[in-house]
Amino acid sequence: MSQFEDRQKGQEAKYAFDAEKKFKAEARRNKLLGIWAAELLSLTGDDAKNYAAEVVAADFEEAGDEDVFRKVSGDLKAKGVSIGDDVIRQKMLQLAQTANEQIAAEG
Repeated sequence: MSQFEDRQKGQEAKYAFDAEKKFKAEARRNKLLGIWAAELLSLTGDDAKNYAAEVVAADFEEAGDEDVFRKVSGDLKAKGVSIGDDVIRQKMLQLAQTANEQIAAEG
């Protein structure tokens, strides 16, 4: 029975590790997206950092990426920045890959 319990604990540890890694990568992606959007909104310094933090916080509204997408898309449109939704979604995909690479490099 001990071998079974060891295997189960190993699987639980891997699941927890993978979930934490996914959470970190999504948060990093959202921060990078916020920085990108802040540049489009002509925000600099603390204003850009604060906006990036708002984008990260927007991810806690609901499951999935739509809350983050709506935040960025709505803010850009409200400021008259003409950028297509497809461009934002593509940037989210690109930054997800960047975030995953950064997290993996950090160990």
